[in-house]
Amino acid sequence: MSPETLPDLQQRFRATVLGNDDAPLSGLVQTSGGSLPARIDVYRNTVQSSLVDVLATAFPVVQRVVGEVYFAGLARRFIVGAPPRLPQLSTYGADFAAYIGAGDIHKQLPYLADVARLEWARGAAYFAADAPLLDPATLGLLAPEDMERKVFSLHPAARLIRSSFPIYRIWQVNQPDVTDVPAVDMSVGEDALISRPRYHVVTRAIARADAAFVAAIAAGGTLASAAAQALEIDETFDLQAALTQHFVNGTFAR
Repeated sequence: MSPETLPDLQQRFRATVLGNDDAPLSGLVQTSGGSLPARIDVYRNTVQSSLVDVLATAFPVVQRVVGEVYFAGLARRFIVGAPPRLPQLSTYGADFAAYIGAGDIHKQLPYLADVARLEWARGAAYFAADAPLLDPATLGLLAPEDMERKVFSLHPAARLIRSSFPIYRIWQVNQPDVTDVPAVDMSVGEDALISRPRYHVVTRAIARADAAFVAAIAAGGTLASAAAQALEIDETFDLQAALTQHFVNGTFAR
């Protein structure tokens, strides 16, 4: 075999073990014993099972909701259609929530894609870049009129997930230590904010007005304009109380 054909063979082998078709290797590979499909299946099962485990680690609540058997089938179908593109397993699964939302399971469990988005956000927060947290003491040096014009930056680990379903409650009651899952009112929407103060990922439900405030900050709004958007949703929005929780939980970097 000439060196020029090696990359092509590698691509064919990758397509074969990450898919369901043995044809890419037909005529290119010889076996010393056993059929080619049987020997390929050994590699295919090893590779795909490993990737199923990667997805199960990233989406444990999704797996618990649908069950291990269904999740494995769902994950394998995703793997065939969207194999890894980067040699970094922590990045694999970024499109899994969208895949769930576009599939048949979305009709039965319409909240599942948003739960997957929340779980992926938690993983992304864990691997996000480090940055110092905003020290609230520095804000005390500002005049009130300057404070209103300030633009806060979200910490690289901060993630806001907004949903028309109770995604935080679903995530909360499907943790490993919860053995008796209570009924959840699916008519109640929730917004979740993920952050990573002191290198520990925190997931918490926040009010709709607070979510609007964070979304406005993320879009580059000033503190005053973001607060105004929150007040449009809830005229009782307490900016000071919200900021206190954001400082404690590391929402802002500067």
